[in-house]
Amino acid sequence: MPERDVCIIGGGMSRWGVREASIIDMAQEAAKECFDEVPALKKKDVDGLLFASSYCGRRSFQVNIAPVIAERIGIKPTSMCTRLDTLCAGGSSGIILATGLIKSGMADVVVVAGGEKLYTPQRWETYYSELASIDHDWDGAQGMGLPPPYFSMTAQEHMKRYGTTKEQLGAVSVKNRRNGSTNPKGHFQKAVTMEEVMASRVIVPPLSLFDCCPITDGCAAVLLTYEEKAKELTDRPLVYIRGTAQVSLHSMSMNWPGEHLADWLHLRTAAKRAYEMARVGPDDIDVAMTHDCFTISEIVEMEDLGFCKKGEGGPFVESGQSDFGGKLPVNTDGGLLSCGHPFGATGIRQAREMLHQLQGRAIRQVEGAEIGLTHNLSGLNVEHTILIYGREP
Repeated sequence: MPERDVCIIGGGMSRWGVREASIIDMAQEAAKECFDEVPALKKKDVDGLLFASSYCGRRSFQVNIAPVIAERIGIKPTSMCTRLDTLCAGGSSGIILATGLIKSGMADVVVVAGGEKLYTPQRWETYYSELASIDHDWDGAQGMGLPPPYFSMTAQEHMKRYGTTKEQLGAVSVKNRRNGSTNPKGHFQKAVTMEEVMASRVIVPPLSLFDCCPITDGCAAVLLTYEEKAKELTDRPLVYIRGTAQVSLHSMSMNWPGEHLADWLHLRTAAKRAYEMARVGPDDIDVAMTHDCFTISEIVEMEDLGFCKKGEGGPFVESGQSDFGGKLPVNTDGGLLSCGHPFGATGIRQAREMLHQLQGRAIRQVEGAEIGLTHNLSGLNVEHTILIYGREP
């Protein structure tokens, strides 16, 4: 069988934030919205499910969750039904694996879903669990699994080397919180001013409250199939998966692959592979969704994804080049800073927004968008995962 072109045809998400709902409840919410987007699809035709979640066992006390989700959302997978765990990149990893299954003919219609139930009244539980997301014997024993200190060091390194300012970090937060203010599914739906950002309480210098994404409950889901089937199921413009990459060059902090913490060699490696597969370059991207777990992350990502030169990420965002009307609108639905970050769902939320952008039906629409990029980092910045979507295969 020749390789098939793969399309994303529907996407849905639950309401994200602090929820009383279980991970199963939220997965059902996301799946319903996803299926509602493609009314011509019969659930019996869905033959695959990939569910991305890292903490369903620790936080929701549900292991082997994929068949549970399949039954609750009304599908009976016959090609693949499994959970995957690459933490923050879990959703994007699932989309890449589903693309391979469909491209090869091993599956025809796959639901990729994911999410987490992270928020509890005893906040320490979630932070304690995060120590399990890295090498527990080495970095975990030093408390390195807690992201704010690590990204604080990244921000300090970037400031020392390139003159990046606290105001430039703040520009990312102001933009993304404004973009998220019209997103009815996001955790935060209130814009913030630069004054509020600069006056917010310090978490780990130079990062303050609005530089950090929140602990969030939520799920998301997307539908993937091959081109011919997509044409049968929807009359909307088709959105193809054109390029993918996932790169992991280390695990422990002592084996960091770049020259310094603000040098993300593994991201540049992933970007090169994804661009080559998609037959595009950074200047061809019309809209991007990057992993803004902290404001410094988006600044470094602008550089190492090739949207500006190394060291110029701060001025790039401060001058509005990553905003509507600039060179490249980034995180148009609010990103992690506004939507929140239920780990396994984030890459899927990005895919849903990209589907809507390239079909011309996003809430904050980038005019004429034809090619989009999504990016996740995961763990202690050890994996970088990229997908490139397009209106043409």
